[in-house]
Amino acid sequence: MRETNREQAALWGGSAGQSWVQAQGLLELMFQPLQDLLVDAARDTSPSRVLDVGCGTGGVTAAIARALGKPCVGVDISEPVIAAARARTEPGATFVRADAQVHPFEPASFDLVVSRFGVMFFQDPVRAFANLRRAVSGGGQLRAVVWRGAADNPFMTTAERAAAPLLPDLPARDPDGPGQFAFGDADRVRRVLDRSGWTGVDIRPLDVVCAFPEPELVRYLSLLGPVGLALQKEDEQTRVRVVESIRGAFDPFVHGAEVRFTAACWLVTATAG
Repeated sequence: MRETNREQAALWGGSAGQSWVQAQGLLELMFQPLQDLLVDAARDTSPSRVLDVGCGTGGVTAAIARALGKPCVGVDISEPVIAAARARTEPGATFVRADAQVHPFEPASFDLVVSRFGVMFFQDPVRAFANLRRAVSGGGQLRAVVWRGAADNPFMTTAERAAAPLLPDLPARDPDGPGQFAFGDADRVRRVLDRSGWTGVDIRPLDVVCAFPEPELVRYLSLLGPVGLALQKEDEQTRVRVVESIRGAFDPFVHGAEVRFTAACWLVTATAG
């Protein structure tokens, strides 16, 4: 595998990727509305072949292949999540472990590139999107959902704020580096796409209500985000203590038997010139 993003490859090939696999069902339920949005986008563009970037365990890839009856290729840098994706055996869905920033895709081999939270982790996003543009035929489309800023997504940062006194070594988020909120600045996203050769760039706010059963909240806290990753290095007693301590901070998001929050995102669209 050609690869330049070694730090992300190590992270997602290890603890982060393994956590993503363990939380696969929870994540797919939580982000189902965004999967539906990308499936509808694929129907609207009527592509003959789709590329799903940062496909994770393959939910979006499989759903598009199923809905369109056309090939959909999922690419992800993480071996654990690609192994889980391949276990789906969805007709028309295939999966490649690769760094999409440098992978030698066949030129003009796709009509549509989609991504659900998979394009914010490139070490060199201009290089990555230029590589993706070369993989798309002239007039082909990009449809990506990315997070807006941390301030717009309090649910996503509640755990680290609540856990800070208990886990003082939690790493600070770098808004300009690869990570969840790397594309929070719409102007930056536009510059990246303009410089990488995409045209007709459109970036619109997208606010989507996401939900999952309340009993899954402990699982969420134990596996995902900076706190979940940090807890993997702790002993069981510490993990239990931290999760119990921060659970109350999520009370504003608990509505009866359901945890519910608004995912504040950008819907990014562009055309390959």
